[in-house]
Amino acid sequence: MVPVILVLLLALLLFGVGFAVKILWWVAIAVLVVWLLGFVMRSTSHTGTRSRWYRW
Repeated sequence: MVPVILVLLLALLLFGVGFAVKILWWVAIAVLVVWLLGFVMRSTSHTGTRSRWYRW
């Protein structure tokens, strides 16, 4: 009985980790798209040059 419970807990743990990793991939793709859009669509200054895309 104990090995069956351990196998079921392991399967549940691996499913949870796989689901979390899949969600994190989608979040990473969304952040990349927003970053690229901000990089491409940044505004220009009054001299016509593009402003810095970072705030360091």
